[in-house]
Amino acid sequence: MTDVEALAYVNATARALALSLDEARAQRVAATLQRTAAMAALLDDVPLAPHDELVEIYCPAPFRYTSEGVVTL
Repeated sequence: MTDVEALAYVNATARALALSLDEARAQRVAATLQRTAAMAALLDDVPLAPHDELVEIYCPAPFRYTSEGVVTL
């Protein structure tokens, strides 16, 4: 993604979401988007097999309901 493409994407998305971004902020958001895309590309290049991410390791935190709301234990 080039600088021009990132800025165009940020400006188009801001318009679609009715967000007002000045030019300086739009450029900062575009730079952050490019950094994030670069980090994601590094992860995409890592070869993974199904056994690399086991579903058995997922363990949700226990919780209980109280009059104040949900409390995690």
